[in-house]
Amino acid sequence: MASSPTLFVLLIFTVTGTAIVELTPNFFHQSLINHHKNSKPNIPYKTQFFPQLLDHFTFKPQSYKIFNQKYLINKKYWDHGSPIFVYTGNEGDIEWFAANTGFMLDIAPKFRALLVFIEHRFYGESLPFGKDSYKSAETLGYLNSQQALADFAVLIRSLKQNLSSEASPVVVFGGSYGGMLAAWFRLKYPHVAIGAVASSAPIVQFDEIIPWTSFYDAVSQDYKNASLNCYEVIKGSWAELQALSAQRDGLAKISRIFRTCKNLQSMYSARDWLWKAFVYTAMGNYPTEANFVMPLPAYPVTKMCKIIDGFPSKTTKRNRVIAAAKVYYNYTGTTKCFNLENGTDAHGLQGWNWQACTEMVMPLSTSNESMFPPLSFEIEELGKFCMNRYGVMPRPHWITTEFGGYRIEKVLKKFGSNIIFSNGMQDPWSRGGVLKNISGSIVALVTEKGAHHVDFRFAKKDDPDWLVEQRRQEIGIIQRWIDDYYADF
Repeated sequence: MASSPTLFVLLIFTVTGTAIVELTPNFFHQSLINHHKNSKPNIPYKTQFFPQLLDHFTFKPQSYKIFNQKYLINKKYWDHGSPIFVYTGNEGDIEWFAANTGFMLDIAPKFRALLVFIEHRFYGESLPFGKDSYKSAETLGYLNSQQALADFAVLIRSLKQNLSSEASPVVVFGGSYGGMLAAWFRLKYPHVAIGAVASSAPIVQFDEIIPWTSFYDAVSQDYKNASLNCYEVIKGSWAELQALSAQRDGLAKISRIFRTCKNLQSMYSARDWLWKAFVYTAMGNYPTEANFVMPLPAYPVTKMCKIIDGFPSKTTKRNRVIAAAKVYYNYTGTTKCFNLENGTDAHGLQGWNWQACTEMVMPLSTSNESMFPPLSFEIEELGKFCMNRYGVMPRPHWITTEFGGYRIEKVLKKFGSNIIFSNGMQDPWSRGGVLKNISGSIVALVTEKGAHHVDFRFAKKDDPDWLVEQRRQEIGIIQRWIDDYYADF
């Protein structure tokens, strides 16, 4: 396994096609959570717990509650006084992120670096109220990005003191939502971290900074680049699926052709199943075989399109896309039936739903260029969902108020420094990332064939030259940061 986790997809549809809860950075779809629960990673890190303050920003009695925040540490390569590399945890179990972020482990010997992975509050085992952490807005109110960044700062400072290594420079790393946090951490706590490597971090996927259709247009472009016929078949399959569902025994037929474990109660379950397969595969369109979200071949988008293009012309579009989706869901060929409807919840899903209902409002919709059915984003609909679910209203402008985003190339040039924004244009989240150099020290490394934070994956002998070069550039930039730090010291 390799690389830090991707921005997973959570799609909840109304009958009219309005997205109630949109794509969310590292949003754990239930099947993905179950997948990783069943395969606990083997990681070369020691588990520690830090007594963390519940609320860093108020001074009420409840604020002083302490919870145990999990973090992982590897001292194997560290020389006292050498750099400390910290991964800013995403929305999930930190062990899985550590197992999937091979880049840091690969470069640790060169830098003699201490490696630390900090779990994000309210995820994994870092639950401030135990099993009651998701009970209501009263407890979930302490889950937000600002509290998480403060957690990282407090833990890093305490760790350096305990190791008697106050002079060690800190570089933060993060992928996806973790990449957003890494970039924001460098901006908010420049006295704690000398630099940040933010991979696939869509920090401008907020408000109206970029077109809301960018994400799905990018997914569609991936398939169009692989095969125009493939793109057109997928685009036309939704109407066929809708027509079949309208028949008297339509749902029973859909259940049979999808090979579901249980008879479907709604056509939208089948539609979402296909939708997620195409999106996740685009994000994970890596140049080598991977077992990141699901086991996938190298360049799985091309694999899907070859399956679609290989059918006789008279084959229905829906049957072609179902066969292609199994590249994502059943590449190993071991799955006998597919569970398209799973109403159970899990910590990762609950936590991100809360964040998407409060501060992480990332509008997404489809355009006529998209291969997906019409989908609109309405803040009013999101508000209704969030009020009904949690009793809160989303704050769609808060992230840009807190961290910025508008005119980012001019603003960051004035007050930011030492950030690498890496993106692969095969990754649909890249459209919400920083794609051009902002200054001499805020650098955008963009690869045409790269997928979702592919640079954070473990190095392989079959890695293409462009990926080897991208990592080489990142290592060189990090080395300059550290050299400049020690020179000033």
